[in-house]
Amino acid sequence: MKPTTLGTPLSPSATKVMLLGSGELGKEVIIALQRLGVEVIAVDRYENAPGHQVANRAHVINMADGAALRKLIEKERPHIIVPEIEAIATDMLVQIEQEGLARVIPTARAARLTMNREGIRRLAAETLGLPTSPYKFANSLEELQSAIDAGIGYPCIVKPVMSSSGKGQSKLDGPSDVKTAWEYAASGSRVDQGRVIVEGFIPFDYEITQLTVRALGANGDTETHFCEPIGHVQVHGDYVESWQPMAMSPVALQRSRDIAKKVTDDLGGLGLFGVELFVKGDMVWFSEVSPRPHDTGMVTLCTQRLNEFELHARAILGLPVDTSLRAVGASAVIYGQMDEKGIAFHGVDEAMRVPESDIRLFGKPESFKKRRMGVALANGKDTDEARARAKLAASKVVPVKV
Repeated sequence: MKPTTLGTPLSPSATKVMLLGSGELGKEVIIALQRLGVEVIAVDRYENAPGHQVANRAHVINMADGAALRKLIEKERPHIIVPEIEAIATDMLVQIEQEGLARVIPTARAARLTMNREGIRRLAAETLGLPTSPYKFANSLEELQSAIDAGIGYPCIVKPVMSSSGKGQSKLDGPSDVKTAWEYAASGSRVDQGRVIVEGFIPFDYEITQLTVRALGANGDTETHFCEPIGHVQVHGDYVESWQPMAMSPVALQRSRDIAKKVTDDLGGLGLFGVELFVKGDMVWFSEVSPRPHDTGMVTLCTQRLNEFELHARAILGLPVDTSLRAVGASAVIYGQMDEKGIAFHGVDEAMRVPESDIRLFGKPESFKKRRMGVALANGKDTDEARARAKLAASKVVPVKV
């Protein structure tokens, strides 16, 4: 990679980055890029997505349509393409990368592998030999039942092979849950509705996100950096709260970072990865990896010198990174609580009166009962205090109809 030269936006010298997916995480990446003078094109499947509201230009397309995606890329001619969601025509990204039309973050291969739970699980377990839960794949309700009966057993977890933010994920405690889980997985899939992964349940003590950054060092070689581990709570596979740092044994922490480095080294490229891991005592299992900022990593907005979005922006541009922790902190999700367009929020002032707290409202144009519409952030003397403050602040924000 050549030494970084940053241009001036909206001029012939502009450094142009296209985000494929422009939700709340993409919005923060856009802001981080624009602070470095980058011209940003935001793409999403619906109008007025959060990232659309702050980008230099915005487009609405079906990103799973390879022809439509290529047409837009040829029109905009970005230098760098940053996938921010799973539902993308990744085979087209591979072609675009091979033809030299743009650089895909972290690589087109990584984007293709990680958008599909089957691809990344087979890579982790079968190619890299990383510890994972037992698993099988199923193409029908009957295959799902057979996989459970043949050795996965109960309890187990069922997920669509393609989804995001825990959509379509269920825990099954017995045979009566199988049909409901299959139907829920189909409803939560972003692309393919006919294939699921069923995983044996690991009785872990806790789960973490190990944010891992691949960035260029002073000598031009790629170096791996780690943020302090992030603890989190998920409900039905969806992040509800997170905190940093997560207390871990030195052995478990080292094993987590060894696993994270092994999988991100194989995926290659530059940028930030969210590696999800299960931990029990000193034992660690790989769960998933996202080659982009992670929803649980929103806590870094109040904990790190450079948050995960700034780290991603710097790394993909070939700039130095700093993963140091600045303060203990926590985040808690603010839900829409209703199905309505153009809602408003009461209680933001009360939320901000909680000591050392802050609020981010994402600006999503449409609310659903369980849609993330914002996040509360808080610091404290320890993670217990920070978590209590973040949850209290989030509870003060009340969505209302206009």
